[in-house]
Amino acid sequence: MPTAKATLNGTLLAETSTWEEVEGNIYFPRSSIKEPLFVKSNHTTHCGWKGDAKYFSVVAGDVTIPNAAWYYPEPFDKAKHIKDFVAFYPNKIDVAVE
Repeated sequence: MPTAKATLNGTLLAETSTWEEVEGNIYFPRSSIKEPLFVKSNHTTHCGWKGDAKYFSVVAGDVTIPNAAWYYPEPFDKAKHIKDFVAFYPNKIDVAVE
């Protein structure tokens, strides 16, 4: 079974064999992320069909990537399947399915 992994400079941020893919982004179950590496951000965005996204900054060693991950705490009906899932900006975090 394939596994999705998110890493930053070799540090494993998240790993799962169960994920959702939306608009080319892999959404990891919240339970699969390494919580100590994530810091809540005040940044938010809005998507017309998913709802309001909240963000995490990612800290791995001495590297901090602001607003590198997002999630929808209260997604709209069409996006309910990604509630409690976290996605990463692929230009900031390495995401791979192996």
